[in-house]
Amino acid sequence: MIVPSIDIMDGQAVQLVGGKEKALEAGDPRPLAERFGRVGELAVIDLDAAMGRGSNAELIEELLSIAPCRVGGGIRDVETARRWLDAGARKVILGTAARPEILRELPRDRVIAALDGVDGRVVIEGWQAETDELIEDRIDELKPYVGEFLITFVEIEGRMTGLPIDRARDLAQRCGDARLTVAGGVRNADDVREADRVGADAQVGMSLYTGAMDLADGFCAPLRSDRDDGLWPTVVCDNRGEMLGLVYSSLKSVREAIESGTGTYYSRSRSGLWKKGESSGNTQRVLGIDTDCDRDTLRFTVTQDGSGFCHLGTRTCFGEVRGLNALDQTLRERMVSAPEGSYTRRLFDDKALLDSKLREEAAELCEASTPAEAAWEAADVIYFALAVARRHGVGLVDIERELDRRALRVSRRGGEAKQ
Repeated sequence: MIVPSIDIMDGQAVQLVGGKEKALEAGDPRPLAERFGRVGELAVIDLDAAMGRGSNAELIEELLSIAPCRVGGGIRDVETARRWLDAGARKVILGTAARPEILRELPRDRVIAALDGVDGRVVIEGWQAETDELIEDRIDELKPYVGEFLITFVEIEGRMTGLPIDRARDLAQRCGDARLTVAGGVRNADDVREADRVGADAQVGMSLYTGAMDLADGFCAPLRSDRDDGLWPTVVCDNRGEMLGLVYSSLKSVREAIESGTGTYYSRSRSGLWKKGESSGNTQRVLGIDTDCDRDTLRFTVTQDGSGFCHLGTRTCFGEVRGLNALDQTLRERMVSAPEGSYTRRLFDDKALLDSKLREEAAELCEASTPAEAAWEAADVIYFALAVARRHGVGLVDIERELDRRALRVSRRGGEAKQ
């Protein structure tokens, strides 16, 4: 698949040719991250840090809140790598510091070893220093410690001369169970498709910035369809992962969804684009688009506005939601609609009452002695905890997002009880 790249120098997105000459400046990386992030992880590289002449750390921390990012550039020790992982980087990219004594201190599945090569030999220090070491030898040494390799063909980086597919195939096989991402020379969607076919992802910069490749073309290049009309079945989920319904997508509809950030699909009945909510007002904001393992089905993750996804007025095409989603939706509605004098209205209006109920139910959960009692009391705790959160304008999605953020941390707290 495609991995869009944002290389940052002096706070701006740039593209270099051969790692040296600045070919173009693409401006503020924030809107780029928002758009690129709709198709998955993007690579954010701090060129100043890589070259030892500054840092764009604060800016990159902002990007982590905008899109899923793998971060590289200037990460030369365990502490810096852990700091980026704790900050929310999905993965860290280590180049010069990709050595066993450092890598074994980090979680393998979240580490990428960057091997930059010129004519098959490794170059280091921001591509400024050459070595006699072969790329293949470094792969053999490091693959027990990393979940992925990023191999850049420096001699063709930024030149859009085409990806060396045979070389990519050989390197992907050499990587074993570690994933391979290749960079350098990618010129069009065909290169992305061919890279995927041989088992590699393609990191793309210059061709996206110059317009030689459209982001949707690159994302959709590896997709296949067994339908006569070439459409891709598309599962639409909310930002909690609950399925809202099934639709279909085309290259044109995916392009519009990526560019506009709104839920856009292919309508078979109208034989054209269908923007969800244009007539009903139940619009969608696209958070991300990904594909299944067979590359024949898409999943749109969206924020669903209005009454829901289904034309019958329900939240999903399979009826109303249940469980925590239903509870969260009910509390959100009752915040504004609960009648005066009702228990729910009293809870939201009387902070002392709500806080007292939460403490009371938490104590009863601690005293539960059977599975049935634990389930009952836990349900009470969750109800009142969500009510407190709703009082502060926080919903279940926000809570789960915080849990996901914490799950990315590699530095753990001691967990001792507070005095």
